[in-house]
Amino acid sequence: MTCDVCGKKHARTRKVARTYGKGKQLIVIENVPVVTCPDCGESYVSADTLHAIKRIRMQRKRIAHHRSVAVAQFGKAVA
Repeated sequence: MTCDVCGKKHARTRKVARTYGKGKQLIVIENVPVVTCPDCGESYVSADTLHAIKRIRMQRKRIAHHRSVAVAQFGKAVA
């Protein structure tokens, strides 16, 4: 795949989990396709993916499943 940023042909699509919003509006979306390029270091999502994320966020009450998740703050590790 060709990177849209640097034009080199080493870009790959990875599926990752991303969080959007905050507080009661926080949602975790799994399997988001993100293009990453080892040559220039950029990571980005396509316009189609952005539109799909927007639809998921707008329909979150209908399509999201509630799960309990542990949350930690960076730098607050116990010695």
